[in-house]
Amino acid sequence: LPTRAGSSLEPEEHNMEPSAVPEEEEMPLTAASGPAGCQLFGYVGIEAVLDQMKIKTMKTGFEFNIMVVGQSGLGKSTMVNTLFKSKVSRKASQPSQEERIPKTVQVQSITHVIEEKGVKMKLTVTDTPGFGDQINNENCWDPIIKYINEQYERYLREEVLITRKRKIPDTRVHGCVYFVPPTGHWLRPLDLEFMQRLSKIVNVVPVIAKADTLTLEERAEFKQRIQEDLKTHAISVYPQADFDQDPDDRLLNDRIREKIPFAVVGADQEHQVNGKRVLGRKTKWGIIEGEWSPLSHLQDLKDITHNVHYESYRVRRLNESNRP
Repeated sequence: LPTRAGSSLEPEEHNMEPSAVPEEEEMPLTAASGPAGCQLFGYVGIEAVLDQMKIKTMKTGFEFNIMVVGQSGLGKSTMVNTLFKSKVSRKASQPSQEERIPKTVQVQSITHVIEEKGVKMKLTVTDTPGFGDQINNENCWDPIIKYINEQYERYLREEVLITRKRKIPDTRVHGCVYFVPPTGHWLRPLDLEFMQRLSKIVNVVPVIAKADTLTLEERAEFKQRIQEDLKTHAISVYPQADFDQDPDDRLLNDRIREKIPFAVVGADQEHQVNGKRVLGRKTKWGIIEGEWSPLSHLQDLKDITHNVHYESYRVRRLNESNRP
């Protein structure tokens, strides 16, 4: 049974002599009852530090900015909605004929705050309508590169101020998901040119759109061809092999690279499967579940963005400003 400090279940023996009053009362560092973070003095150890970090991070929340690039009709909006299990991607209800295919590549961003199990995340989804939809797609990646560099520049301007904000707003693109059409052949020149240019400034994650249109044999062969194309043209997609310093990270990244490009199936309708409501696509052969969650590497994407891509941009811009 819980008792007060210094007491027991045995009868107390009262001493009539006056006890000496200490000049300074000491607080023992003992295990404190109650939830973590509620006691001023409690058990001091690694677990306590981890609990403090977890509580502080959950209060602050997370920020993640994702960009989706690909031709119209490849399921970019559906994939993002499936990924985060919420309607977070902007999609016109009934676009007019003039709005369906933009004449030039446009960059549209929309921000949502989603919450799951008490954890809040500020998610920004950047879409690029018009990419690859024209007959002449020369330099169609320029608006995308400009947008990514503008976010680096905005962060750099806040960072070099004498009086900086306690938390700089982060609009930098942490990951660019590039949708490859499920042709079953080799990568197109447009795909190669885009990934060659963008992989130098942002984390590029290639995915095979609408992978359920391919058979298992066609999908495996298509993946192998894409991997050969990436290796032949020296295109470094996420996870980059240059950052495999830790042996455990190297083993994990090698398993991820074997699955590059990811084969994705998006769905925005729920179906009943074994008594559960799941997102999926219904076919004559059954239901293809669209709930996949490669979100365990969000922090890794953010770290590489800050320590590698943004750092390269910062060094280049500061060297330019120091030139006579």
